[in-house]
Amino acid sequence: MSSPWINEELALLSQSFARFANKELVPVAAQWDRDRCVDSETWKKLGKAGFLCASIPEAYGGGGGGYGHEAVIAQELARAGLGGGLGTGIGVSCGIVAHYILAYGTEEQKQRWLPAMARGELIGAIAMTEPGTGSDLQNVQTSAKRVGDDYVINGQKTFISNGQKAGLVLVVARTDGGAGASGISLLAVETDKVAGFRRGRNLEKLGMHAQDTSELFFDDVHVPAENLLGLTPGRGFVQLMQQLAWERLSVALNSVVAMERAVATTLTYVRDRRVFGKPLFEFQNTQFVLAECKTQATIARTFVDQLMVKLLAGELDAVTAAMAKWWTTDTLGKVADQCLQLHGGYGFMQEYPIASLWVDARVSRIYAGANEIMKLIIARSL
Repeated sequence: MSSPWINEELALLSQSFARFANKELVPVAAQWDRDRCVDSETWKKLGKAGFLCASIPEAYGGGGGGYGHEAVIAQELARAGLGGGLGTGIGVSCGIVAHYILAYGTEEQKQRWLPAMARGELIGAIAMTEPGTGSDLQNVQTSAKRVGDDYVINGQKTFISNGQKAGLVLVVARTDGGAGASGISLLAVETDKVAGFRRGRNLEKLGMHAQDTSELFFDDVHVPAENLLGLTPGRGFVQLMQQLAWERLSVALNSVVAMERAVATTLTYVRDRRVFGKPLFEFQNTQFVLAECKTQATIARTFVDQLMVKLLAGELDAVTAAMAKWWTTDTLGKVADQCLQLHGGYGFMQEYPIASLWVDARVSRIYAGANEIMKLIIARSL
């Protein structure tokens, strides 16, 4: 089905990137899984082709588009089976970190970091989660104290996407120990220019193996005061909240594509697989299960497409984005599980796409704000 938010320009970008992905990315994706990260040369290749920071103005090296451009690239990555690795990495660096800099950074900060990110030479990460603090960002313990012309950062972060490769990390830190949410700030750490910064292990996850996810340690890390995003301390929590609608809708969009992939790959399998002398698809149970999955995927697509229209018009609110995030990820879990079941034992084999799709789907109910938090946000608006 066609999406109302995809115009002719976005359709052409979608087709162009799909060709690029199938030629340049899919053949090497298995190596990323083995290496547990995407290689630096792939990032630079994407940058040279103009597929990084598509929604960042040309004045800062980007493609001059909007969130719709990021969305069609994300969709094609997910359709190619790359959404949980490279797709997440690009989403974090180009769709999230770059937009924090664009929205809140000074002109000097934008000129300093965004062009390198668009070229794929600088990969961005955002360090929110701590070992004792997940969705409760108001209670982060990482501190950043002003000492002369620097901020000195101390603390530990975990589950950080792009953690092994990131050259620029936006750190959520407490610049005022007694100010609650108003004491939170975002500080940019250029990892190759500071002492006291350490990357922990590349975490062994259940799925999303190509996405490097790490622990990060900050031990008396000195960063210049001009690395404070926007140069005004205490604005970090507000900055985080203002950007979350897009982040959560992007998760919903990826979940929709994953549902569509699950149904499509399962249809191919059950039409080829013969049981008791006839194709598995001819059994009524198979037809009923897939009828339900197709309906759920179609409803999800219709809902998320409507929200994309709102987002691109600047009308998407945080509550509705939370609805989309929890419902699509929850529904994806059900659809992926039912589709895997129809594969029988083969569904448990890594060589079949449904296996990695099913595994990767599980974390979507946790990241970008756990689904329980999404329901709290919705409940508060009732």
